[in-house]
Amino acid sequence: MATAPAPFTYRRSPSASSALEQWLKDHPQDAVAHPQPWDVSRSEIYRDDTWGPVFADMRARAPINRITGSRYGDYWNVASHKAILQVESLPELFSSSWRHGGITISDPPAHIDPAVLAERQLPMFIAMDRPEHTGQRRTVAPAFTPSEILRLDGELRTRTAQVLDSLPLGKQFDWVDKVSIELTTGMLATLFGFPWEDRRLLPFWSDWAGDVELTVARELSDERFAILGEMAHYFGRLWADRMGKPPTPDLISMMVNSPAMNRMSRQEFMGNLMLLIVGGNDTTRNTMSGVIHALDRFPDQRAVLENDPSLIPNAVQEALRFVTPLAHMRRTATADTELLGQPISAGDKVVMWYISANRDEAVFPDPDRFIVTRDNARRHLSFGHGIHRCVGARLAELQLRVLLEEMHARRMRVHVTGATERVRANFVHGFRRMEVTVERA
Repeated sequence: MATAPAPFTYRRSPSASSALEQWLKDHPQDAVAHPQPWDVSRSEIYRDDTWGPVFADMRARAPINRITGSRYGDYWNVASHKAILQVESLPELFSSSWRHGGITISDPPAHIDPAVLAERQLPMFIAMDRPEHTGQRRTVAPAFTPSEILRLDGELRTRTAQVLDSLPLGKQFDWVDKVSIELTTGMLATLFGFPWEDRRLLPFWSDWAGDVELTVARELSDERFAILGEMAHYFGRLWADRMGKPPTPDLISMMVNSPAMNRMSRQEFMGNLMLLIVGGNDTTRNTMSGVIHALDRFPDQRAVLENDPSLIPNAVQEALRFVTPLAHMRRTATADTELLGQPISAGDKVVMWYISANRDEAVFPDPDRFIVTRDNARRHLSFGHGIHRCVGARLAELQLRVLLEEMHARRMRVHVTGATERVRANFVHGFRRMEVTVERA
């Protein structure tokens, strides 16, 4: 593991979610007074876990529909599995490029000076179209090949065993902090060759990078950019340390030695760090928490899994479907077109709600139940589809599979016994806190 750079004073900001909650309390006038029923950009429906019926109504009556005047401007909801596959299959017509608006529902804050805004554009390869996207994706793809995943298996299993063996039996604790964050942060540190002693900076940066709603407030947007600047400063010193050295199998070294990425601007460097940190942290950690919550909510399925551990790989796919750790991705139409009968104009913002597609009754019978034997669980869209399908999907699946296998080996049964706090966000979907108690089955 890498040695930490020389001491540097990082700001001690509150978590992104705490900062946003406080800002919303201090600015009640910024809340939408009369929200439209299908305006699913409202983050409170995810915090309160009330999003399910809204999307079910939408899928039944108008799976493609237009919202006007939301906090994020006008946009199209795309809520069905079939429609999302069509959008994802036409990347030239439905652009991911940051130049057209990027991959989230938010737009750049209108109150920021254009010169400042230009400096704050953070290109990343998921928010690029071909051919730009192709070269940068190929740079990091070797970190997630089957042979590399196999290499990481032993280290991951050892670390998972250590974390599980450290948990107190019969005493309540926060699963998100003690297990989900610890395991995903450890894997991120390994992938980046990141100093172990500073690894908790990674989830802090991930929260500030991945919270779309921070763009609604000037002061939070300023704080977010300052924090991301500190992240770039830290990684910049790791980059400098690896320049001129023989290649190693970590992501920083891969970028340093890649013609497609070793001349990135500071903004592009920050953008790709954001992508890799949020993609490697928030998605897996929220599924690690969500699968525990689901097994406790559906004890019959937990019993099935305990009796037949060969179902664990399929249970991982079902967990990814059921949790859907990233609720949406956005595209922008590059020309006038039609989407399953709805006219879409060039420049329109098209928001694909994976969280809805993964509950689409036309694809998944009884979609609101967690079913470890579901025969088509792998059809979930939690990793996207097409050229932008998550490059780290295999690693995420491995982390989840190893967690469930090591829990089974210890006959570990986890009950949700205390407070749960869900993420207040329309992009990252999961748990901020989940108090549990562990027993032996």
